[in-house]
Amino acid sequence: MKTIWHNFKEGLISLSNGLGLAWWVEIVTQNPRCTYYFGPFLSSVEAVSASKGYVEDLEIEEAQGIIVNVKQCKPYVLTIAEDLGERIDRKVKPAFSGQV
Repeated sequence: MKTIWHNFKEGLISLSNGLGLAWWVEIVTQNPRCTYYFGPFLSSVEAVSASKGYVEDLEIEEAQGIIVNVKQCKPYVLTIAEDLGERIDRKVKPAFSGQV
């Protein structure tokens, strides 16, 4: 059961993302040559905190040359695999979806 706060926060994130004001974690890896976007987040603090887990996952997958940027943007493609010439369209959903 979602709480009122959860619904309110999800609404704020959706609104700020629609306006291009939400915070996203952009991670660029040199090997493989990919760009990943994770988010949206309501604040840069939340995005920075979440980025640690994303980096850990990429390190486990043996990605190299990991560069992390936290920025306000509105990405339309969430994974760009430059080595493969692919754009992988993961569904955009709030970072906390599925949490109670």
